[in-house]
Amino acid sequence: MDGQPAPEGVDPSVPNVARMYDYYLDGKNNFAADRAAAEQILQLFPETRRSAKENRAFLGRAVRHLVSQGVDQIVDLGSGLPTQGNTHESAPGARVVYVDYDPVVCAHGRALLADGTNVDILHGDVREPGKLLVELGDLIDFRRPVAFLMLAVLHFLPDTEAYPVVGALREASAPGSHLVISHAIDAKPDTTPEALQIYERATASLRLRTEEEIRRFFDGYELVEPGLVFPKDWRPEQPPLVGDSASSIGYAGVGVLR
Repeated sequence: MDGQPAPEGVDPSVPNVARMYDYYLDGKNNFAADRAAAEQILQLFPETRRSAKENRAFLGRAVRHLVSQGVDQIVDLGSGLPTQGNTHESAPGARVVYVDYDPVVCAHGRALLADGTNVDILHGDVREPGKLLVELGDLIDFRRPVAFLMLAVLHFLPDTEAYPVVGALREASAPGSHLVISHAIDAKPDTTPEALQIYERATASLRLRTEEEIRRFFDGYELVEPGLVFPKDWRPEQPPLVGDSASSIGYAGVGVLR
């Protein structure tokens, strides 16, 4: 993206968490400031790039599970920049709505997905669930099951926002709806404070949570097997990117509303 004019209201000198994530995935939709901040994180947590790719692979497996359960409405919240393995590619027959508050993400999404059918890009903020649900009401039939995806999203929200947001989504969902989450944990307490400072200088700060705190997001849902696990361990379809003994810097799970 270097050399291209930034969209109105976007400061390319401020690291953006969506574009940093794109860099972890070997994407090209990032500025120099994003790469510099991401490289600082990689110095502290070299496994971040691998974990981002494992998280992306989990997305595909989870979406295919949703499709197998008959879910044909999927809302990808905090979807980030389009890249390989997008949600609609794993659910070609479903209505997929990508939601992000970042104008860069939405602009790129509309350009890259312009030819997609049953795919919409919504500029919305998950931190305002009431307003967001009203806007989604024009695209999603909440009388029927819907799946909300929140991959690598909730750890950018404080407790006072994160839990109420998930609660609002649950209240709006019909039985048979699903919640898909991946969330970062404090994998290296000795170096975590330095990493947190890097994100505080970016567009969103991190709120790392424990396994128990992440599990709370599924209150009211039934966790499907294998429960809350490392992303690479959620119904793997092929050998993991690294050895089975490798740890992860996050947890992932899928819940169904009965």
